[in-house]
Amino acid sequence: MIVGLDHVQLAIPPGAEERARAFYVALLGMTELPKPQALVARGGLWLQSGPAVIHLGVEQDFAPARKAHPALSVDDLDALAARLTGAGFELAWDDNIPGTRRFHVFDPLGNRLEFIAANEASNG
Repeated sequence: MIVGLDHVQLAIPPGAEERARAFYVALLGMTELPKPQALVARGGLWLQSGPAVIHLGVEQDFAPARKAHPALSVDDLDALAARLTGAGFELAWDDNIPGTRRFHVFDPLGNRLEFIAANEASNG
């Protein structure tokens, strides 16, 4: 029986760790977690904010996830939207789920992310 979600992994190209840090740590406010020593040589990053954990793994033949994506609930959707647009990211607001405020954005590497207002996030 599944009892939880440990992490979501997204791919990044070789050498993209600093670009990823600028987005995930500086803009999203995630904390970089130390990787086990046996995995450090692979590159990439492990990140966390509250219960949300994202692993960014280096993929030699990198192709960004343009459709598949993690959906992250945030406590202040409007503040995050302002921070991302202020940094030059284009948001795609989506009102297709009644009563749910959310938007999609692509990280600087082209991976799609969804952000949902926490008080409106569904469990389905």
